[in-house]
Amino acid sequence: MGGNNVLPMKELSTVLERLGLQNVKTYIQSGNAIFHSKAGDLQMLAAKISAVIKKSHGFEPKVLLLDASTLMQAIKSNPYPEAESAPNTVHVNFLAAIPLNPDLKSLEKIKAENERFHLAGDVLYLHAPDGIGRSKLAANMERLIGVPMTGRNWNTMRKLKEMIGENTGP
Repeated sequence: MGGNNVLPMKELSTVLERLGLQNVKTYIQSGNAIFHSKAGDLQMLAAKISAVIKKSHGFEPKVLLLDASTLMQAIKSNPYPEAESAPNTVHVNFLAAIPLNPDLKSLEKIKAENERFHLAGDVLYLHAPDGIGRSKLAANMERLIGVPMTGRNWNTMRKLKEMIGENTGP
């Protein structure tokens, strides 16, 4: 969690542990954390995490939680495995919901010739060989898909997979 509202990962870990989450691990200053939880309702837990951060740090981040199997399935389902050798060009965007009316035609029109995207339920994959900094496609995806999303590049996805494999316990 960065930008204007900074929450160091050590403090995020403390917040999560105070909520009773176990085996908390964070990944760099990225807002990514993995943990064990017995909570059955991920949306309710996300709202609770957001509310606790607001109370303790004065801002309310959008929190999107995924279970390990969802993250692993997104990795397994990458439609661009040939691009994994350049991991900063492959991005996995997790959507807050399955979009009801995504404007895929507009996305096709604005993408660069070498860019590709693939919508699979509530995951949007992007292959941007020239990066996402100047990509019109990357800049407009959330608006044209019509639901909030959060993206991770393939380096981060690999690291989260590794962390999940290391995070054993209750």
